Amino acid sequence: MNYNVDELKKNPYSAHCPMQYALNMVGGKWKIPILWELFRNETVRFNELKRAVHGITNTMLSNSLQELQDDRLVQRVQYNEMPLRVEYSLSEVGKGFLPVLLELSKWGLEQMKS
Repeated sequence: MNYNVDELKKNPYSAHCPMQYALNMVGGKWKIPILWELFRNETVRFNELKRAVHGITNTMLSNSLQELQDDRLVQRVQYNEMPLRVEYSLSEVGKGFLPVLLELSKWGLEQMKS
């Protein structure tokens, strides 16, 4: 993939900065743990996510999932059955973020060792 270096060096506070755009999509305390859990389990229900992402409230999980859906990183499938069943998984865009997550994890591991 070819990158335009001038595009990447833009001011991170600029509305057109690709770094800021990406960080807005995945920033915050809960989005990366949610994405990691979806990566680990492929398809997860709301309560399973709640149990896996320690310390998150129902409201914060719901808001974070909605933002991740709005940014096309997560897809939501609702099954019209009783009781209602909703499942979350990574979208194709979300799967494209996996190499970044894996590199971030690798970098973190290296820093923990030093």
